[in-house]
Amino acid sequence: MKKQIVVIHGGDSFDTHEEYLSFLKSFEINDLSYFTGENWKTTLQERLGDNFDVILPRMPNPLNARYAEWKIWFDKLVPFLDDGVILVGHSLGGIFLAKYLSENKFPKTITATILISAPFDGEGDEESLVDFILPSSLELFEKQGGKIFLYQSQDDTSVLPIQCEKYKKALPSAQAMIFKDRGHFTQEEFPELVETIKNLS
Repeated sequence: MKKQIVVIHGGDSFDTHEEYLSFLKSFEINDLSYFTGENWKTTLQERLGDNFDVILPRMPNPLNARYAEWKIWFDKLVPFLDDGVILVGHSLGGIFLAKYLSENKFPKTITATILISAPFDGEGDEESLVDFILPSSLELFEKQGGKIFLYQSQDDTSVLPIQCEKYKKALPSAQAMIFKDRGHFTQEEFPELVETIKNLS
Protein backbone atom coordinates (compact mmCIF):
# COMPACT_ATOMS: atom_id res chain seq x y z
CA MET A 1 0.00 0.00 0.00
CA LYS A 2 1.27 3.45 -0.90
CA LYS A 3 2.10 5.87 1.89
CA GLN A 4 -0.26 8.85 1.82
CA ILE A 5 1.15 12.36 2.10
CA VAL A 6 -1.41 15.15 2.44
CA VAL A 7 -0.12 18.65 1.70
CA ILE A 8 -2.23 21.63 2.78
CA HIS A 9 -1.20 24.76 0.89
CA GLY A 10 -1.03 28.27 2.28
CA GLY A 11 -3.26 31.26 1.76
CA ASP A 12 -4.19 34.73 2.92
CA SER A 13 -6.97 35.99 5.17
CA PHE A 14 -8.41 39.45 5.68
CA ASP A 15 -10.65 40.99 8.32
CA THR A 16 -12.82 42.83 5.79
CA HIS A 17 -13.86 42.43 2.18
CA GLU A 18 -12.46 45.87 1.45
CA GLU A 19 -9.00 44.79 2.64
CA TYR A 20 -9.27 41.71 0.45
CA LEU A 21 -10.14 43.76 -2.65
CA SER A 22 -7.30 46.16 -1.92
CA PHE A 23 -4.91 43.20 -1.71
CA LEU A 24 -6.08 41.84 -5.08
CA LYS A 25 -5.60 45.23 -6.75
CA SER A 26 -2.15 45.90 -5.32
CA PHE A 27 -0.66 42.39 -5.44
CA GLU A 28 2.26 42.22 -7.88
CA ILE A 29 2.76 39.10 -10.01
CA ASN A 30 6.13 38.81 -11.71
CA ASP A 31 5.73 35.71 -13.87
CA LEU A 32 3.35 32.98 -15.00
CA SER A 33 4.53 30.54 -12.33
CA TYR A 34 2.27 32.24 -9.78
CA PHE A 35 -0.79 31.14 -11.78
CA THR A 36 0.48 27.66 -12.59
CA GLY A 37 1.55 27.01 -9.00
CA GLU A 38 4.84 25.35 -9.91
CA ASN A 39 6.83 24.74 -6.71
CA TRP A 40 7.96 21.90 -4.44
CA LYS A 41 4.36 20.84 -3.83
CA THR A 42 3.82 20.00 -7.49
CA THR A 43 7.14 18.12 -7.77
CA LEU A 44 6.84 16.22 -4.47
CA GLN A 45 5.12 13.18 -6.00
CA GLU A 46 7.85 12.76 -8.60
CA ARG A 47 10.61 13.22 -6.03
CA LEU A 48 9.11 10.70 -3.59
CA GLY A 49 8.37 8.03 -6.19
CA ASP A 50 5.79 5.32 -6.73
CA ASN A 51 5.62 4.13 -3.13
CA PHE A 52 3.92 7.36 -2.11
CA ASP A 53 0.59 8.99 -2.90
CA VAL A 54 0.80 12.78 -2.59
CA ILE A 55 -2.62 14.36 -2.06
CA LEU A 56 -2.88 18.09 -2.76
CA PRO A 57 -6.40 19.21 -1.81
CA ARG A 58 -7.44 22.63 -3.08
CA MET A 59 -8.77 24.42 -0.01
CA PRO A 60 -11.63 26.92 -0.40
CA ASN A 61 -10.75 30.48 -1.44
CA PRO A 62 -7.09 30.54 -0.43
CA LEU A 63 -6.82 34.24 -1.31
CA ASN A 64 -9.26 35.09 1.50
CA ALA A 65 -9.36 31.95 3.60
CA ARG A 66 -11.63 31.11 6.52
CA TYR A 67 -10.87 28.31 8.93
CA ALA A 68 -14.52 27.27 9.19
CA GLU A 69 -14.65 26.69 5.41
CA TRP A 70 -11.35 24.84 5.33
CA LYS A 71 -12.47 22.58 8.20
CA ILE A 72 -15.66 21.58 6.37
CA TRP A 73 -13.64 20.73 3.26
CA PHE A 74 -10.90 18.86 5.14
CA ASP A 75 -13.54 16.84 7.01
CA LYS A 76 -14.66 15.50 3.63
CA LEU A 77 -11.12 14.30 2.86
CA VAL A 78 -10.47 12.52 6.17
CA PRO A 79 -12.56 9.37 5.44
CA PHE A 80 -10.34 8.64 2.42
CA LEU A 81 -7.11 8.71 4.44
CA ASP A 82 -5.29 5.62 5.66
CA ASP A 83 -3.72 4.92 9.02
CA GLY A 84 -0.12 6.13 9.03
CA VAL A 85 -0.78 9.23 6.93
CA ILE A 86 1.78 12.04 6.91
CA LEU A 87 0.35 15.56 7.08
CA VAL A 88 2.25 18.56 5.69
CA GLY A 89 1.07 22.15 6.12
CA HIS A 90 2.73 25.15 4.50
CA SER A 91 2.17 28.64 5.91
CA LEU A 92 -1.57 29.07 6.60
CA GLY A 93 -1.91 25.35 5.91
CA GLY A 94 0.41 24.76 8.85
CA ILE A 95 -1.64 26.67 11.38
CA PHE A 96 -4.74 25.03 9.92
CA LEU A 97 -3.38 21.57 10.76
CA ALA A 98 -2.21 22.70 14.20
CA LYS A 99 -5.66 24.11 15.01
CA TYR A 100 -7.58 21.19 13.50
CA LEU A 101 -5.54 18.57 15.34
CA SER A 102 -5.78 20.56 18.59
CA GLU A 103 -9.57 20.75 18.47
CA ASN A 104 -10.67 17.50 16.80
CA LYS A 105 -10.02 13.84 17.53
CA PHE A 106 -8.47 12.47 14.34
CA PRO A 107 -9.92 9.05 13.42
CA LYS A 108 -6.74 7.71 11.80
CA THR A 109 -3.22 7.27 13.13
CA ILE A 110 -0.79 9.93 11.97
CA THR A 111 2.86 9.07 11.35
CA ALA A 112 4.00 12.68 11.32
CA THR A 113 2.85 16.27 10.98
CA ILE A 114 5.21 18.70 9.28
CA LEU A 115 4.61 22.44 9.68
CA ILE A 116 6.50 24.59 7.19
CA SER A 117 6.75 28.30 7.93
CA ALA A 118 3.50 28.19 9.89
CA PRO A 119 2.18 31.24 11.74
CA PHE A 120 1.47 30.72 15.44
CA ASP A 121 -0.29 33.92 16.45
CA GLY A 122 0.60 36.31 13.63
CA GLU A 123 2.83 38.54 15.77
CA GLY A 124 4.79 40.84 13.46
CA ASP A 125 2.86 39.78 10.36
CA GLU A 126 0.89 42.28 8.30
CA GLU A 127 -2.13 40.08 7.64
CA SER A 128 -4.76 38.95 10.11
CA LEU A 129 -5.30 35.27 10.92
CA VAL A 130 -9.06 35.95 11.27
CA ASP A 131 -10.45 32.61 12.57
CA PHE A 132 -7.20 30.66 12.16
CA ILE A 133 -6.54 31.19 15.87
CA LEU A 134 -4.93 28.43 17.89
CA PRO A 135 -6.53 27.25 21.13
CA SER A 136 -4.74 27.90 24.41
CA SER A 137 -3.40 24.34 24.46
CA LEU A 138 -1.90 22.22 21.69
CA GLU A 139 -1.88 19.12 23.89
CA LEU A 140 -4.25 17.10 21.68
CA PHE A 141 -2.19 17.98 18.60
CA GLU A 142 0.99 16.81 20.29
CA LYS A 143 -0.74 13.62 21.43
CA GLN A 144 -2.16 12.54 18.07
CA GLY A 145 -0.01 14.35 15.50
CA GLY A 146 2.71 11.69 15.38
CA LYS A 147 6.25 13.01 15.07
CA ILE A 148 6.01 16.79 14.71
CA PHE A 149 8.50 18.71 12.59
CA LEU A 150 8.88 22.48 12.31
CA TYR A 151 10.59 23.99 9.26
CA GLN A 152 11.51 27.67 9.36
CA SER A 153 13.88 29.97 7.49
CA GLN A 154 15.63 32.83 9.24
CA ASP A 155 15.07 35.14 6.27
CA ASP A 156 11.31 34.52 6.00
CA THR A 157 9.59 37.91 5.92
CA SER A 158 6.07 36.49 5.51
CA VAL A 159 6.08 34.40 8.69
CA LEU A 160 8.76 35.61 11.08
CA PRO A 161 11.07 33.15 12.88
CA ILE A 162 9.54 34.13 16.25
CA GLN A 163 6.48 32.15 15.18
CA CYS A 164 8.52 28.94 15.03
CA GLU A 165 9.97 29.69 18.47
CA LYS A 166 6.46 29.84 19.87
CA TYR A 167 5.59 26.47 18.35
CA LYS A 168 8.74 25.02 19.94
CA LYS A 169 7.60 26.22 23.36
CA ALA A 170 4.04 24.95 22.86
CA LEU A 171 5.20 21.61 21.41
CA PRO A 172 8.25 20.50 23.41
CA SER A 173 8.57 17.21 21.54
CA ALA A 174 8.67 18.85 18.08
CA GLN A 175 11.85 18.73 16.03
CA ALA A 176 12.83 22.04 14.43
CA MET A 177 14.84 22.41 11.23
CA ILE A 178 16.04 25.98 10.76
CA PHE A 179 17.30 27.21 7.39
CA LYS A 180 19.14 30.43 6.61
CA ASP A 181 18.03 31.39 3.11
CA ARG A 182 14.78 29.67 2.07
CA GLY A 183 12.48 32.65 2.57
CA HIS A 184 8.85 31.50 2.72
CA PHE A 185 9.65 28.12 1.11
CA THR A 186 8.34 28.82 -2.37
CA GLN A 187 11.24 27.14 -4.18
CA GLU A 188 10.76 24.44 -6.82
CA GLU A 189 12.72 21.77 -4.95
CA PHE A 190 12.65 20.75 -1.30
CA PRO A 191 15.11 17.84 -0.89
CA GLU A 192 15.14 18.07 2.92
CA LEU A 193 11.39 17.48 3.06
CA VAL A 194 11.70 14.55 0.66
CA GLU A 195 14.42 13.05 2.85
CA THR A 196 12.38 13.52 6.04
CA ILE A 197 9.33 11.81 4.52
CA LYS A 198 11.37 8.89 3.15
CA ASN A 199 13.06 8.41 6.53
CA LEU A 200 9.64 8.20 8.18
CA SER A 201 8.48 5.41 5.87
